[in-house]
Amino acid sequence: MPATARRNELHALAEDLATMRCAAREAGWLAMDFRRRGQTEAWEKAPGHPVTEADLAVNTFLARRLGAARSDYGWLSEETVDDRHNRSPDRVWVVDPIDGTRAFMRKDPNWCIGLAVVERGAVVAGVIYAPDHDELYEARRGGGAYLNGHPIAASARADLDGSRMIASESLLAHKDWPEPWPDMHVARPKPNATLLRLARVASGAFDATIALWRKSDWDLAAGDILVSEAGGRATTHLGENFVYNRAIPAQRSVIAAGKALHPLLVARTGSLRLPDPNDAARAINPSTP
Repeated sequence: MPATARRNELHALAEDLATMRCAAREAGWLAMDFRRRGQTEAWEKAPGHPVTEADLAVNTFLARRLGAARSDYGWLSEETVDDRHNRSPDRVWVVDPIDGTRAFMRKDPNWCIGLAVVERGAVVAGVIYAPDHDELYEARRGGGAYLNGHPIAASARADLDGSRMIASESLLAHKDWPEPWPDMHVARPKPNATLLRLARVASGAFDATIALWRKSDWDLAAGDILVSEAGGRATTHLGENFVYNRAIPAQRSVIAAGKALHPLLVARTGSLRLPDPNDAARAINPSTP
């Protein structure tokens, strides 16, 4: 890439990061105001998936705020009906207005706002803001990862025994694993927000996190770049890099850890056959990514 183009790209990413930083904080304050006023009435948008007035208000705010900053970017959000015509193939905002809605509703502090920019299938910048903790995580491609302005790094641990893990205890204890999992310090309680679990891995507070079920792009994008820029890896349980903004914007699973621990987790879980959400799309159109 020519030097001028590279400088322009870095400048654009820095601007996007600054925009997301401010928007995430404002969105967090908006959500907390709803909770202070007791406006946390919830209903199910789908079985097992609650939504509140705050989720929708934050989504509306972010759509306006981010759209005003980059009107040429596409839009993909948990609280907006998906329309591929709204998702630019070049750059798209990927948004989770409130990740951890159940935690938000019960005044558990482990919820967050997640914002990311995806460019041609790869995440290039992301911000996660956890209002109750006043923690703002941020990263951009090639720029490192930060928590409240301070550099962070993923764990260098290379042994599962004794590691700090965020995962379902029932999953780890399941009788069908070929080899029992070693003793680990499992997070109790497990943070409700997937993005916050990824942020904790990026900061080194935990060594790894595993979820062996489908995750949407907005559950992962901002956390993915945090982990990678902090020196870790976030992939599917098969070790596949995430490809975002596909026909169905979702991934089959997630494993995130420091680079030494990550292959050990893939080796333990890789025999599981979990479907890629885009398999159905490929059956209709074989050229689907």
